[in-house]
Amino acid sequence: MEILSYLLNGFTVALKPMNLMWVTIGGVLGTIVGMLPGLGPATGVAVLLPLTFTMGPEASLITMAGIYYGAMFGGSRSSILINTPGDGAAIAATFDGYPMAQNGRAEAALAMSAIASFIGGILAAIVMVFVAQPVAKFALKFGPAEYFMLMVFALSATASMAKGNLTRGFISMVLGLMIATVGIDAQSGLERFTFGILELQTGIDFLVVIIAVYALGEVFKAFKMIKEGKKKMQTKFGKIWITKEDWKRSKWPILRSAPLGFFIGALPGAGGTMASLIAYNNEKQLSEHSDEFGKGAIEGLAAPESANNAASVGALIPMLTLGIPGSGTTAVMMGALLMLGLQPGPMLFQQHPNLAWGLIASMFIGNMILAIVNIPLAGVLVRVLSIPPKILYPIILGLAFVGTYAISNSIVDFYLLVIFGVMGYFMSKTKIPTAPLILAVIVGNSMEQSFRQALTISNGSYGIFFKSTISIILFILTIVSIMYPFVRDKIKKKKSVAGLNN
Repeated sequence: MEILSYLLNGFTVALKPMNLMWVTIGGVLGTIVGMLPGLGPATGVAVLLPLTFTMGPEASLITMAGIYYGAMFGGSRSSILINTPGDGAAIAATFDGYPMAQNGRAEAALAMSAIASFIGGILAAIVMVFVAQPVAKFALKFGPAEYFMLMVFALSATASMAKGNLTRGFISMVLGLMIATVGIDAQSGLERFTFGILELQTGIDFLVVIIAVYALGEVFKAFKMIKEGKKKMQTKFGKIWITKEDWKRSKWPILRSAPLGFFIGALPGAGGTMASLIAYNNEKQLSEHSDEFGKGAIEGLAAPESANNAASVGALIPMLTLGIPGSGTTAVMMGALLMLGLQPGPMLFQQHPNLAWGLIASMFIGNMILAIVNIPLAGVLVRVLSIPPKILYPIILGLAFVGTYAISNSIVDFYLLVIFGVMGYFMSKTKIPTAPLILAVIVGNSMEQSFRQALTISNGSYGIFFKSTISIILFILTIVSIMYPFVRDKIKKKKSVAGLNN
């Protein structure tokens, strides 16, 4: 009953006219950003971040969350129509969504992706209502040692689960921690890596790094697309809806994939891509029509769409309750909250219940609005895909520079923006994942402070990091996360050898 009373209070926040307007705007912008190949929710939130500085904390968080799960709705549009996923989480939608469009079933594919995303988002929001408060209460037991071990686990999990091999993930993480150390040390007062530049004494703002890596990095990658021709796509549609047979085949995959996506999304570093691919593989094994997968099986589209939208909700859990971003997008959102003077973590639900529960309530409203927008207006929305890259990317570039200057009104940030943008481009070319870098930049300072506080409490004894049950469990999870890629690769090799022998 206590949780339900909090939720009702959250709805009074979410149903305020201004917040309703912002969740709608955020959702529509997210859908458009999600449709544009290569951008994705993290880039969308990063580019539009400066807009949130003029809003209150409630409106800004609700808007960013709307962009996030709006992008999950929109990502499959380009997957279905031009076989080009809007972002990583929409990759699985190409497997059966594009074959459905080629088979003359684009309308059913567009409708099913929206329906599955809606149901997945609503089910995940229901789970979040009952999970968020207990997790937040449990997190109150964390001291400096536990927080340090939690951040070590989050970084190792993000580095090991990110695309690319383990070494690349840890290179990205180390780069992020190095950036986080720039500036005057809070305890000793000594300058670190400032190179005599006065503006670097306050450190490098993580928002500059985020905008550079996601927005500028994508623009640099897109230069080669500007002269390339675009794939032709369907622009005229009939009734965008599904048949009874479509629903019969899809309802259980949707219901199974939503909780799976939610819990995978809640794991630091896992994200919507992993959730959608696991959901797709699950349904391929469980389906009576497994031979149709890859040829236009509607459940092959429904399952990953339900999972990736649920994963976007699940990724908010560690950010809100533990102060650890669950994905690249929530890392950007966390950065915005810190800029607004709010500290995500267990005390957020106690000190700012209106904010936390207003966000949760807005997810129910936002998913309903997005279902209404994405089904009847799908034919209009997909026309955004015809925007030439030579128009789109200069706009993104301009927004990135304006947004960076709005953070601290410093010209030095422009140089940093270009430097980190180039770094983001080369990281992409060398397949070094960016998520560990972003997470390390954001948590680096608090991780260092927690480490020092723990050692101060224990008079310099490292035993404090293995004193509590929570710390020991987190240490074990860290080792498991590091070993997981090796075990996974070994199992894959055994399977491939067994397959060749057969």
